[in-house]
Parts: sequence; structure tokens; C-alpha cells
Amino acid sequence: MKFKKPFFIAEISANHEGSINKAYSLIRSAKKYGADAVKLQTFTPASMTLNSKKNFFKIKSGLWKNKYLWDLYDDAKTPLEWHKKLFKLGKKIGIKVFSTPFDEAAVDFLEKLNCPFYKISSFEMTDLGLIKKISQTGKPVIISTGTSSLNEIERSFKIAKKFGSKDISLLYCVSNYPAKISDFNLNNIKILKEKFKCKVGLSDHSKTHSVAAAAALVGAEIFEKHICLKNSNSLDSSFSISGNDILNYKKAIKQSYALLGKDVFFRNSEEKKSLKFRKSIWVIKKINKGEKFTDKNIRKLRPGNGASVAYYDTLIGKNSPVNLINNSPLKNLILNKLKIKKNI
Repeated sequence: MKFKKPFFIAEISANHEGSINKAYSLIRSAKKYGADAVKLQTFTPASMTLNSKKNFFKIKSGLWKNKYLWDLYDDAKTPLEWHKKLFKLGKKIGIKVFSTPFDEAAVDFLEKLNCPFYKISSFEMTDLGLIKKISQTGKPVIISTGTSSLNEIERSFKIAKKFGSKDISLLYCVSNYPAKISDFNLNNIKILKEKFKCKVGLSDHSKTHSVAAAAALVGAEIFEKHICLKNSNSLDSSFSISGNDILNYKKAIKQSYALLGKDVFFRNSEEKKSLKFRKSIWVIKKINKGEKFTDKNIRKLRPGNGASVAYYDTLIGKNSPVNLINNSPLKNLILNKLKIKKNI
């Protein structure tokens, strides 16, 4: 998957609140505020769980406490009949639309829509059959790694490669909703990059821009964040961003990239103007040609108009090649005349 860093994915998830018009608005909002792609989720309640009120299926804690799984997924689903229209809108306004399929049937469905690439959710990354199915499409795949050990990630990564994936990206993810600052260990991004030699990003369920900005500094290239409409009260709105906050989120990431700068040691031209505040070598007493330099006639002083103070000790005891007036900077020309080799 070729992209210009940072690549920002706007996740719609359940934030359409069951309205296709809101789904349209979310895609338009993603485009307006600078997202590079929009992600859907492709599932039906029946592909996720059983329609049962047994205690097994009741969520005991967290954001969706006391909801039954079937009801949660029924509320959260993006109806299959919407997908074609949402993909069409994305193409029309110039933003990539792709999806997370939650079972093999969803992959077949999305292939008919020519889904450009796929995301594997954190909770599905141990579903090796699903990874195999997606990998066999030959399209780029993004694997989210929430809850998984390094061994589990390695197994899924190898399966993806084995069955045809040549372009694999990993997302570091904390599968808490919302995720607290203390939940993150952003060095995991560096560890994943070093181990798997692939693009690594962040799937961000936090309520702050600072996690993504910091992730950029440790090597994240892809950023996924849930977006919602203003004043939304949807299933995911508590850890989603809207309106100008979408733009500000990407700005925070880009500022981190700007801070990283070039891949070579670099000083900008503005900073070089401050060189005048360094000390340099100054003549503090008239020196005649042939007279020795001593601590009585030259000193290390500001501003930095003279030769570097790095050569002060080398000059002491040498004879001046020219006459020098007092209260003047000792120029590099004197070093050249004395054939003092510059070592900086």
C-alpha cells in the first residue's frame, strides 16, 4: 500500500447510528477534514454471535455494560445493502473506502465491491482462516494487534505472507474503549517495526491527540481513529473525534513528523544566525607582526565574529603573521596564515 506518511484512516464503525445519511455525512466529513481513507466494518449479528440472553452473552463491564452481544452488534452493524452506496460516494469525492470483514463470507462480499485493501480487527487476528482468505486476494492487509502476544502476532503475520500477502502493515492497538494514557506502551511500535520489518501504525481508542503525536515520534506511519458527527451519542462517540478536531488530530501527527525532520544531522539556517552568541577569539591589545599571542593580548569573548575559541590554546605562543589592532576579532585568515589545521 503506497501512501504519503502519515496515512490517516477515519473509522466510522457504529457512529452512523443506523442512518445511511449520517454514514454519508461521516464520509464527507472525513474527506473535508483531511483523512486519507474511510474504514467500514462488514458483519451481521449472526456472523458475530448467537441471539441468546444467557449470561455468557452479557457484557459485564466497560462502555457497553449490560448489553447483550447480539443487541450490541445489531445496533453497531453497517447494513450490507449500504456498502455499495458508501463505496460509490468515496470514489465520487476522492477518498478511499475499505473495510474490516469479520468472516470469510464478508470477504467474498467485499471482493464484489472491489475493496482496495483490508483491515483485520484485533479480536479477529487469531482467526487464521479469515487471514488466509483475505491474504489470498493479494491485496494489502492491515492487521490490528490489540490483546495479542508477540507470538500470536508472528503466527498471523506468517500466515498472511504464506497465503499471498506481500504488503502487510501492523497496527499497535490497546483494546480498551476508551483507552487511558496509562494503558499504552508506545515502545511496542518500535518493537514491531524491528521484528517484522514492515509498516507499523496506531489504532487509537484514546481521548487525546497526544498518543498519536507521540506514536509518530517512535515510528508510526498509519493512524486509525474513530470519527463521529458533532453532538453524536452513538456507541463509539466517547472515543471518537468530530469536525475540526479531526483536522487538529492529523495536524498533531504532522507536527510530530515535522519535529523528526531529516534523516541526516541537520541545523536550519535560522538557528545558524545564533552562532553570533558564541564566544570567539578577540584581540584585546595591539599586536605587532612577529609578536607572540598570549593571554594578555587575546581572549575568548562574545560575540562570535572571530575565529572559533577551539583554536585559542593552539594560538598561544605562536607569532602573529600581521599587525593586529586592539578590540578587534581575530579572523580565520590568521589561522590560515599560520597553517593551523582546522579540525572542526
